[in-house]
Amino acid sequence: MKSDISFSEAQQSVDSEPLILAVEDNEDNLLIVNYVVDSLDCKFIGEMSGEKTLIIARNYRPDLILLDIMLPDINGIDVFRQLQLDPITKSIPVIAVTALAMLEEQKTISESGFDGYITKPYLLEDLEDIIRLHIPKLGTKLVA
Repeated sequence: MKSDISFSEAQQSVDSEPLILAVEDNEDNLLIVNYVVDSLDCKFIGEMSGEKTLIIARNYRPDLILLDIMLPDINGIDVFRQLQLDPITKSIPVIAVTALAMLEEQKTISESGFDGYITKPYLLEDLEDIIRLHIPKLGTKLVA
């Protein structure tokens, strides 16, 4: 999936619209996230590769990363660990995205140090809530 913005636009958006990087192995799910991000007047980058995510996060410095745990090239937990080791990306909030509903998997995600997690299939309201929670300048919802 292509990003909605270029590198120069991302740099310019630092003081304006928040930038959200969604890393997901399913293009339909990326479209859902893009829809919610767009409705919040945020910039969006969609990526399907864990390896490319590390480069994008370093170059674009998003305000929030939504990171699928099950990626085709590298496990999302490993991507998260690498982000945490990089001084440039370690302060970016990262939300684990998973279809894993088992308590043991949720415990592993929680113990890994993610800033939160959301399960698939997405509920649009839950997705919006977790984005708002981690990007304070978006404020809270006007209507519940």
